Amino acid sequence: MTAQMLRERLKLEILSEGDPDRTVTGGYAGDLLSWVMSGAQSGDMWVTIMTNINVIAVATLVDVACVIIADGAQIDNSVIERAKMERVNLYRTQKSVYQVCNEQLFL
Repeated sequence: MTAQMLRERLKLEILSEGDPDRTVTGGYAGDLLSWVMSGAQSGDMWVTIMTNINVIAVATLVDVACVIIADGAQIDNSVIERAKMERVNLYRTQKSVYQVCNEQLFL
């Protein structure tokens, strides 16, 4: 599944879309950045409520396919601009982390 297909399936709001054709191979949910750095894999969708600039740094370091900001968390424009500069697929949803992770995405 591509990031664009995932976005469409979950009806996600686009904040930044650097590579909509990026393949999503798995998922990781977490808000503690050090845990994400050690647990998330390249190609994962990362679901979080964190919205600071370090999210973009971790997303690029781990090479996740996309970041999904859950619970409609507000995110500063400077973070969105950094995501665009780094070509990070950054999406947002009103759904909770649990609801996003509970979707039957890869069946």
